[in-house]
Order: sequence, then structure tokens, then C-alpha cells
Amino acid sequence: MRVRLSYGYSGLWISLPDEWKAQVVEPRFVPGLTDPGRAITEALRNPIGTAPLRELAKPSDRVGVVFSDITRPTPNQLILPRVLEEVAYLPKGHVTLFNALGTHRPNTVNDMRSMLGAGKGTVYNSIVSEYRIVQNNAFDPTTQVFVGRSSYGHEIWLNQELMACDVIVLTGFIEPHFFAGFSGGGKAVMPGMAGQRTVLGNHDAAMIGNPKATWGITRGNPIWEEIREVSRCAGTTFLLNVTLNRDKEITGVFSGDLDQAHDAGCVIAKATAMVSVPRRFDIVVSTNSGYPLDQNLYQSVKGMSVAAQVVRDGGAIIIATECRDGVPDHGLYGQLLREAGSPQAVLDTVRSPGFLRQDQWQVQIQAQIQLKADVYAYSNSLTDEQIQAALLQPCRSVEQTIARLRDGYGPGATLCVLPEGPQTIPYVE
Repeated sequence: MRVRLSYGYSGLWISLPDEWKAQVVEPRFVPGLTDPGRAITEALRNPIGTAPLRELAKPSDRVGVVFSDITRPTPNQLILPRVLEEVAYLPKGHVTLFNALGTHRPNTVNDMRSMLGAGKGTVYNSIVSEYRIVQNNAFDPTTQVFVGRSSYGHEIWLNQELMACDVIVLTGFIEPHFFAGFSGGGKAVMPGMAGQRTVLGNHDAAMIGNPKATWGITRGNPIWEEIREVSRCAGTTFLLNVTLNRDKEITGVFSGDLDQAHDAGCVIAKATAMVSVPRRFDIVVSTNSGYPLDQNLYQSVKGMSVAAQVVRDGGAIIIATECRDGVPDHGLYGQLLREAGSPQAVLDTVRSPGFLRQDQWQVQIQAQIQLKADVYAYSNSLTDEQIQAALLQPCRSVEQTIARLRDGYGPGATLCVLPEGPQTIPYVE
């Protein structure tokens, strides 16, 4: 059996002997829309639960359009021009584009070209020449404004230029998320346009450790609930989210009221991604859904987490992730892992009273997974030393690692392969 794993741009093929009886679990494939641009325009003009965007924004209003950064496969090159067409009656100076970085690194000119298309006369060139683009800086309090405390007691700091807008368009794509339930929706505001203090509060050890802070759960999930609460602080918002298939093609468009449109998209995403399996497995092979989601090891904890849903206690996870952006060098993910030295020490550290540091949520989830199963990482962009420093075990051949694990578990060892990683959310029946 040959299986193509979503890995980087080109994928990674692995060959598995038939006698291993691997169960390959993939999302239900939905073909891309034949005319996605037209579908976006129609959704903007026929929204769910609110007036169309062109009626919502008055001629004198200032409009902010929030878009995803380079770590997300949101088709900004299709979405942004259609949104801007709907507010073309406004002076160009009244429209600002906001790159929702959250606590990620700033996007480079090449990143912007990659997201919006490169070359003369393209969307990229027209957008950067006609509109102002603001990249959120979560680490600079002077760019933020305090808008109160959430019902969870956390300070709410949001980008002050965004808060100066009369109407805010939130764009993005919807897929299951490993602790926020689903992506899209209010995540464009928090963490996208929030200050570090707000992100740290939402992602603290107690919030991450809540059993409802997991794949596919929104209501009752404290992380999602607070994200929704913070996004409502942004004032008048209009949502435009899409769902995507494995080829990153648009399969659905959902626009309008923040709650109603996001709920509609989540129903579709859940029906596509959630797949039942009959049992837990000794070995689970996963990915981080390929580029751009597998740009670094930090993001790839999502691929580990989805595998953890169906691996048995004491089993093994193999994550195939390109990591062309490294561990990465920015942020504290790698440092926190090195300082702790073991998964249990990671948990002891992040759960200690008063502990609150950047990226602690990612190491906390990774450590929780590692106390359940061994985790091996395959990456042709990381050295063995980098992988080991992240407390993971190096893997230079997915097939050879599986064979070695089978020798230890016995010939009856069960094997599951998740070629598209977090695009599939398996669960035990």
C-alpha cells in the first residue's frame, strides 16, 4: 500500500506492506466550488443574520478588514478582492487591512506575495499600492487599547487602530481546532488582533487543561467562549469564513452575523472532518496537513494532538512535518521544552502558581500527549539534535520506524494513518 502524506508543498509518499493492515483515515472529500469568487460575492450580498456588507458600512465609516497570516491556508487572494469590491464606494483611506498575526512573527514581503499572489498586475500589487496594511504587534502595548476584563477575569487588550474602525470584516477559514474547538469566527480578533496579555490569559494552564478545550467543541469550551466574548468587544463585525478541502479549494462560504455564520460553517466542517474508528491503535502516523500549516514544529503539535485522539495509552505517534521555518527560532516554544527537560517537568512548570509565558499552551499540550504516547518526528528540515531538544524522538524513515515499533509491539500491532493530519478528526466509536 502506498499512501501520500500531506507534507510541505509536494507531499511524502510512504509504502506500507499489506500485511500491516494499516487503516487510512481521511476526511470526506468535497469538491471545490466551480466559481469560488462568485460564491464569495453572493455570500457577501446575502449574509446570514445581518444586512449585506455594503449596507452595513456607511459612506462615512472607517472599515477594517482582518485577514489570516502566512501560517494559515486561507485563500486571501480570492477573498480580499471580493470584500474590497463591496466597499469600493468608500475612500481608499477609509479602508485598512489588518494582518492577524496573534503572537506569530511579522510576515515578510515574500510572505505577503505568497498569500496574495506575486507578479506585475496581480492582487498583491493592487492591494499594497491602494490600501494600508497593519500587522498586529501583540508585544507592543503602545499599539493596543484596554477594553475591560472578560468574564474569566482576563484583561482584554486589542489593536487600537482596529478598535478605531466603525465596521470590522473578519475573514478566515473554518476547520477543527485542537483547543479552540474550531478555527475561524472570533479567532480573527483573539488571538489575531489581541495583545499578548490577552492571549496569555486565554491560553493559560487552567483554560488549556479544561477537558472541553479540545477538537470540535465550542459551547462550553472556555477558550472558545472567551474568544467569542473578546471578539464582541470589537464592535460591529461582519464575518466571512470559508471551508476548504485537502487541495485547499473553497468548498463553502459563510458570511454575516459572527455567531450564526460561524455556526453554519462549523456544522459543515464537522461533517467533513470528524471520522469514527472502531478502536484505538498501537501506532498512529499523522501530519500537519502540509504547507503552510507544517511550516514549523510549534504548529505541528496540532498534528500530534489529532493522532492522540486514537492512539492507545503507551502507544506511539509519528508526525511527518516539513518545518521549513524550523522549531521556530522566534517565540519560547523550544526554550520552554529545553528548560524543562521532560514532559512531566513541562506540566509541573506551566501549572505552577503564577507561571505565565509565551507559548506555554503549546508545550503543555505536547507534554500531555507525550505522557500518553511516545512521539517521533520526521522532518528533513530539522536535525536530530533539534528534534531531541524539543523532547521528541527523531525519525529518518517513517516506514523503518513503524517496522521497529512493530517488532516491539508484536506482529499484531495495529496501525492508523492520518494522511491529512488535522483536516481529519478521528474518534473512537
